[in-house]
Amino acid sequence: MKIVIFGLTISSSWGNGHATLWRGLCKHLVRSGHAIVFFERDVPYYAGARDMFELPGGQLELFSTWEDVRAKAHDHILGADAAIVTSYCPDAIVATQLILDQSRARAVFYDLDTPVTLSKLHAGEAVPYIGPDGLAGFDLVLSFTGGPRVSDEFRRKLGARNVQPLYGHVDADVHRPVPPQPHYRAALSYLGTYSEDRQLALETLFVEPARARQDLRFLIGGAQYPDDFPWSPNIHFVRHLPPSEHAPFFASSRLTLNVTRRAMAEMGWCPSGRLFEAAACGAPLLSDGWAGIEAFFTPGDEILIAHDKCDTLAALDMKDSELLRIAGRARERTMEQHSSGKRAGELIALLEQTARRGALQAEAEEA
Repeated sequence: MKIVIFGLTISSSWGNGHATLWRGLCKHLVRSGHAIVFFERDVPYYAGARDMFELPGGQLELFSTWEDVRAKAHDHILGADAAIVTSYCPDAIVATQLILDQSRARAVFYDLDTPVTLSKLHAGEAVPYIGPDGLAGFDLVLSFTGGPRVSDEFRRKLGARNVQPLYGHVDADVHRPVPPQPHYRAALSYLGTYSEDRQLALETLFVEPARARQDLRFLIGGAQYPDDFPWSPNIHFVRHLPPSEHAPFFASSRLTLNVTRRAMAEMGWCPSGRLFEAAACGAPLLSDGWAGIEAFFTPGDEILIAHDKCDTLAALDMKDSELLRIAGRARERTMEQHSSGKRAGELIALLEQTARRGALQAEAEEA
């Protein structure tokens, strides 16, 4: 297949979770023989932290304005089997119109931010990456979030006809066990961009335990942390880490914490890509709890769940042998079910299924 993608970014992993996911997915799509073209608006805040300058085996199209690239995008869509628009793509609405104006490529919308989309709809706010006609024109709507609510709400509120989950994943070529590094050593680590709606949980599950265990070293890695973040002397900080540094970061952690954004936790069935990355690197997982987490990792056997400070402290008191056993089981599950190669195969299967459905519908209309 030839797949054309209009996304937020694949070239910069700074301050967003989209780039790492697309890199792994595109790599494995290319390995399977598919052709990928990724259109990305060249905005200053990503250009200043760009850590990918070409798409290996594919084509990266950086552009300044939509008019600069409209004709090229049109030509690529006409020769494509599928054209995908993502959430938070700056040109999502005009790209959508370009896709829907032709009849060859299957039109796909991929919402990598489903809980945010639905929270805006519930609040009566405009969703900047979805036009006035909603999602009715798309042949397939993919959601980073699964669970019972998503399909129903996308159908009722946005007119989507065919909604399927396509969850997060990990590129095992990048995220794998490596030797620990002294500067990333930590009893408990946390990797994530600062987010106000994660702050309360992060303080409860990370900052308060750090204050209670001044004898242990805690480590945060990420971007956009404010000056008034409640640091303590034993909480160390590493500013934005490129994906190439994720593996040594996780591999140096005795235990690593996942904290889910509030809208995602309330929706459920929305695993962070960080969970899979850490598991692939062999780090024992500690996470806040949310509905559907057991569909991805078995609590108590492959992942530890923390509801409060005491749960974190109890996890820190566990024996090394028990933490390593949990980490081993999580890594095995991740390699089997949550790899980028696995998701690439799922995407192609969904696109083929959608194409067959469209062909059958066309035949029925002609009969």
